[in-house]
Amino acid sequence: MTSRCGTWSTTRSESPTASLVERADTIAELFDISRTQLLIDALRHEIDDLAADEGFRRKLSEAYYSNEIEFDVVESILGTEEAMRTKLLRASLDREPPEPRLDADLPVDEEFYDGEIPEWTPTGESEDAESRAQ
Repeated sequence: MTSRCGTWSTTRSESPTASLVERADTIAELFDISRTQLLIDALRHEIDDLAADEGFRRKLSEAYYSNEIEFDVVESILGTEEAMRTKLLRASLDREPPEPRLDADLPVDEEFYDGEIPEWTPTGESEDAESRAQ
């Protein structure tokens, strides 16, 4: 498993000489911040990176569509605007399409097809056809 924090990258397979806590303390001292603040900043950065990743966004959306997570979780990760888009899409996927309804009966074939059928000609083309025939 790999985690990213700024430009540093560590994996479980590496065997650093200092423990993770010692390394965090050293970095916190260099930046003159507390270890807690360093970890909060690192987590915030990691979550922001994940929220921008298309694969993660797809996985998050799928979890929301299948009711594995709630709307407030999506909103806390993606923000209100993107979460609302996801919510609206889910609502459109969950609803049944409307059945077409007629306010009156359809006309019978005789009424519908009764009379002369007008022939359509594009504007200006009828004059050209007449002039060509002469």
